[in-house]
Amino acid sequence: MSGDSRRNRSVFSTYNLVLEGICAALITICSWISVPFGQIPFTLQTLAIFIVLMLIGGKRGLVSIICYLLLGAVGVPVFSGFRGGFASLAGPTGGFLVAFIIVALVYWLLADKLFSGLMTGYKGRVVFNIITAIVCEIVMYIVGVIWFMAVYTPDSGRVGVWSALTMCCFPFIIPDIIKLVAASLISSKIYTLVRR
Repeated sequence: MSGDSRRNRSVFSTYNLVLEGICAALITICSWISVPFGQIPFTLQTLAIFIVLMLIGGKRGLVSIICYLLLGAVGVPVFSGFRGGFASLAGPTGGFLVAFIIVALVYWLLADKLFSGLMTGYKGRVVFNIITAIVCEIVMYIVGVIWFMAVYTPDSGRVGVWSALTMCCFPFIIPDIIKLVAASLISSKIYTLVRR
């Protein structure tokens, strides 16, 4: 079954609005669990993003992510380090936040539209979600690194591709793989509790 219900298509139904609000709150809480690590803080934010997408689907997940980002943009301290405001989105690490929207669209396309038939049974969902999450993670890295290179300007001048990858990606590859596997296992376990 796809991530979007035949009986409950509207992402703005009362049930879905409540669900999307809860998921936006989950992303916020996981964003606050942060360990400083170079230019990009290590948080559980991406764990929450993938749990949300795998649990409620790309369409409803997209609404949750947009709500989360809008709250942060208007100054609510929902980002890592209890930060908020448009400057957080426009700064060097803002590309990773904006990339969440693209990731949700990619997940929606792959999981809810093109390959929804592959998500059958617990093992099928786990494997498919891991593969899809890896694709989404690569997209997130690409957007985040390009943004970082465009915005971050140290005294030595513009940052090159290798330097940006070293600061933004390489240290986080293993933790991110662990998080996306954990997200797939957790979401697949509680998948049946969410109305489709």
